[in-house]
Parts: sequence; structure tokens; C-alpha cells
Amino acid sequence: MARKLKTYQTSVGFFDLAVAAPSMNAAARAWGLKTSEFKRGFAKETHDPAIVAATMVKPGVVLRRPVGSNASFSEHPKLPKDLPVGKERSAKPRRITKQSTSRKLDDKAERAAALAFEKEQKRREMQCRREQAARDSERKRRERAIAKLERALEAAKRHHDTNVKKIEKDRTALDERLKAENKRWENETEKLDRALRRASD
Repeated sequence: MARKLKTYQTSVGFFDLAVAAPSMNAAARAWGLKTSEFKRGFAKETHDPAIVAATMVKPGVVLRRPVGSNASFSEHPKLPKDLPVGKERSAKPRRITKQSTSRKLDDKAERAAALAFEKEQKRREMQCRREQAARDSERKRRERAIAKLERALEAAKRHHDTNVKKIEKDRTALDERLKAENKRWENETEKLDRALRRASD
């Protein structure tokens, strides 16, 4: 059975954040924060009717509004218009003050919101799995490409080594032929020189 959802609120950087989730843990994960932010007073459960209604329409989806404003929460709000010039806003969550409790959602709406939260959570998990599968596929593709290039490099090196050995062998044979030709030429010139000297005497 789907767990009952609650609405949680915090502030990070330029925005107030709100999300409908079954627990503080789930809310903190959706925001990308630690659960300890609740103990430190930087996040809390809220019963503000407008915020609860907005988050229950899109359970599990992090909604935002310009920090410190009373604007409606939405998925893609605009940045605050009155940002201080020359001052850097801290990304650290600001401490949330308690708000008064007003109306409660009826059981039917709560069950529908809880089911919608589970659906959104499954969608996010599926998206994470698809993204992980894509990363794994890309990693394997790179590994195969690297392995193929390494094999090609090794084959090219073997081919080069074979050619060098053949050239060295041919060069050795040419050196022997050159040595033999020089010896033959030396003997022939000596023989002809002797014959020339005898003919001149």
C-alpha cells in the first residue's frame, strides 16, 4: 500500500524548495541534501495549504519559488528580481521558520498523491537506469574501440619488426656481396698491374 505523503520545505541558493514525499529521507534525496538538514532547522514539514496543494499535484517533483517570496511553487520559476548587487548569495539552505497548520487533504486525495509520488519515483528510477545503461554502453564502446586500436598498433609493430629484420638480412647479404666484389676487384687490379709492368719492361 502506498505510504501517506507529507509536504517538506527548505531553501537553497536563490530558491525555496518544496516536495511531497513519504518521509524526510525521501525529501532530502529529492533535493540532493542530507537528512541532517531537518535536525539543523534548514528543512521542515509544512502544512501551508497552498504549498501542500501544489506539491500534491506533482508528488515527488521538486517545486521552486524565488527565495523569501510568497509566489506560487512551480517546476521552473524565474530568478528573484531583487537580487542584491555585488553580494554573493550562499547556496547553504536557510533556516525555515514554523508556519501554522490549516486544512488537511482528504483521504482520497492523499492516496492519489501517494500513488502519483510512487509513479514519479519509478519514472526517475527508470530514467536513472536508462542513463546508467547509456553510460555503460558508451564505456563498453570506448573499451572496444581502444582494444581494436591496441590490436592494430600491435599488428603494425609486428609488421614493422618483420620488415626491419628482412632489411637487416638483405643489408647483411649486400655487405657480403660488396666485400666480395671489393676483394675480386683488388685481385684483378693487382693481376692487371703486374701484367702492365711486365709489358712495359
